[in-house]
Amino acid sequence: MQNTPKGLRLHIGLFGRRNVGKSSLLNAVTRQAVSIVSDTAGTTTDPVEKPMEMLPIGPVVFIDTAGIDDVGALGEKRIAKTRQVFDRTDIAIIVTDAGQWGAFEEALVDDFLRRRTPIAVVFNKVDLGRPDATRKTDLQSRQIPFIEVAATEPEDCRHRFREMLIGCLPEDYLEKQTIIGDLVNPGDVVMLVVPIDLEAPKGRLILPQVQTIRDLLDHDACCLVVKERELRDALGRLRQPPALVVTDSQAFLKVAADTPDDVRLTSFSILFARMKGDLHSFAQGARAIDNLRTGDRILVAEACTHHQIGDDIGRVKIPRWLTQYVGGKLHFDHIQGCEFPEDITPYKLVIHCGSCTFNRRNLLSRIEKCQATGVPVTNYGIAIAKSLGIIERALAPFPAALDAYRQVNESGRVKTRV
Repeated sequence: MQNTPKGLRLHIGLFGRRNVGKSSLLNAVTRQAVSIVSDTAGTTTDPVEKPMEMLPIGPVVFIDTAGIDDVGALGEKRIAKTRQVFDRTDIAIIVTDAGQWGAFEEALVDDFLRRRTPIAVVFNKVDLGRPDATRKTDLQSRQIPFIEVAATEPEDCRHRFREMLIGCLPEDYLEKQTIIGDLVNPGDVVMLVVPIDLEAPKGRLILPQVQTIRDLLDHDACCLVVKERELRDALGRLRQPPALVVTDSQAFLKVAADTPDDVRLTSFSILFARMKGDLHSFAQGARAIDNLRTGDRILVAEACTHHQIGDDIGRVKIPRWLTQYVGGKLHFDHIQGCEFPEDITPYKLVIHCGSCTFNRRNLLSRIEKCQATGVPVTNYGIAIAKSLGIIERALAPFPAALDAYRQVNESGRVKTRV
């Protein structure tokens, strides 16, 4: 559980004014001095993360944030960092003093309701005073759970907090996540094509590849891992064709050429686009590539901050393939990590990585922002397959997503059915 990747953990954010006891609450719940506690307002400056196993929920990551009412130029920067956490929060915990509920708290509630993020309220420091009955009735009428605790009583605090949190879990959270298991049957053979290049970490595989192997084993399927140069020979040695071939998107063209047409083919990036994001939206967004023109701006977004190499996929290969497809010079901007522009309207397209280090809420928040501003968004693997002319084959294992792609014409509008 302690080694569960952060992207697969439930993200629980603690929000509220300065000095309401967010850090004390986190320390009480985790049984550790995760955050510095002080009577001085504004002690927490940057978001503090604490991964842990919280039974019976499982692997979670708590995020302690700076006070949303911080002031001054530095305070504005702290608030901006806190607001970035909104996008990756699965459950928002609003912490407040018993008698301090007001405009700040209502603004937080409105923001998270708009995002459809589950909310719970912790009235802290009840040893100094309790919330009035009107406030509690109002929360109950809006079906927002709350508890009354004193972080100075950690055992009681932990018990009440855990009980409240279980009731806030998203409906689909306890459903087992699958990367590839629903695409194969027990006993099926799946070929995984894993290039070993300068981007491959020394002595190990990258996270999406490892997680895909584990998911296949969990579903009693067999996996054969090869490099792209060995694929053709490996296929020839099998008595029966594999149920599916999954490749690193960078090797799409060669793998497609070496894989028989009757064998299903997709990429790790597309598998993660489905698990972490919205494959239908990504498939539809790929149609915008047909509409790109010389001089258009494209935003390339990466979840992790990996070391870039000379032939980096996001900074070199995708720009090269798209430029060749369009037949003219395009302008590419790149971002990494949790940073995401407030204004994306200058872009004709956003291309996102597979998001193996993000949780699903974070990626969905970005997709929703793109859709709200009318900017098409797609995924690395889908954009590569589109630019190389094999997108329909790459989406064939996902009939609904393929249909979504086909239902969008080159202008970017969804075709109407007669």
